Amino acid sequence: MKLTKFNKVHHELNAKMVEFAGYEMPVQYHSIIAEHKAVRNSVGVFDVSHMGEVIIKGEKALNFVQKITTNDASKLTEGRVQYSAMCYKDGGIVDDLLVYKIADDEFMLVVNASNIEKDFAWMNENNEFGVELLNRSDEISLLAVQGPNSKATLDKLVDEPIDLEFYHYKRGKLAGFEMIISRTGYTGELGYELYFEGSEEDAEKLWKEIFEAGKEFDVQPAGLGARDSLRLEMGYCLYGNDVDKTTNPLEAGLGWITKLKKGAFNGSDVLQKIKEEGVKRKLVGMISEERAFPRHGYEISVDGKIIGRITSGTVSPMLGKPIAMGYVEKEYSAEGTKLNFLIRGKEIPATIVKPPFVKK
Repeated sequence: MKLTKFNKVHHELNAKMVEFAGYEMPVQYHSIIAEHKAVRNSVGVFDVSHMGEVIIKGEKALNFVQKITTNDASKLTEGRVQYSAMCYKDGGIVDDLLVYKIADDEFMLVVNASNIEKDFAWMNENNEFGVELLNRSDEISLLAVQGPNSKATLDKLVDEPIDLEFYHYKRGKLAGFEMIISRTGYTGELGYELYFEGSEEDAEKLWKEIFEAGKEFDVQPAGLGARDSLRLEMGYCLYGNDVDKTTNPLEAGLGWITKLKKGAFNGSDVLQKIKEEGVKRKLVGMISEERAFPRHGYEISVDGKIIGRITSGTVSPMLGKPIAMGYVEKEYSAEGTKLNFLIRGKEIPATIVKPPFVKK
């Protein structure tokens, strides 16, 4: 298993460690619910160094990014970030990702940990523009500092306040380390992601500096468990659960990052046809008032008919109610539709609602 530069810190904190995407990662430190609430109410810190970073360099870097991603990267200026996806020729999703414009001839794509090798191979397969592709995933460490008090915490470690709009970034020094400071994250809260290169000793020093700065806000370490429940409360997709090669962006509610008018990209002809004909199923949010735990793979029914499956589910730590996402047949996808989760043969009543489940 690969180890992040923060591995020693996690063990010192007695985190429960698991194998995830080839890395040994902390799933929780004390309690997933407590970590989740720390991020919603104050500030939490995630080690997300397992994520992948691929640098694209060359005169035709933009042409390359435009071909392999669904969003319109021509709208990016230096210092801006974009949520996007890569599709196969049949419209299925290779991965969802972030696109950073570093310069006119340089971009950084941040991809999901479990997809790094697959994505990098796909990029190379589609490199008809002669761009340089560099997989920097092993060299770049990444911390996500998330929550209402994230800015107040990090502002103590910089020379001037971090005044960034959502999905913008800047280069600078934080706690003495050069890094990319990005106002991004997958929690729905104010938050930042810190990309930096350094030794294990550097990583440990940075971690300690952040926790010292956040002490007055009761900053907490947070693991993969809280990361998953936080993103689900916001209705954000998780690759491998809610989206994969068998799903397309239009049925997954990602039409807003699928710019069919920008020109041809991988899968654009198929997606255009799907848009014209209409999707056959939709990814929806569902909530129940019953005591139950909806899980990935459970069936969804209406009047005894199976109309879909749950892709992600949990009991919301903030609402105390079961919430889920899943694909249902289009005719049953309207907000307010009553349906059932099938849990161990029992029908649990639920209602379709529009995410986010927790309103911000």
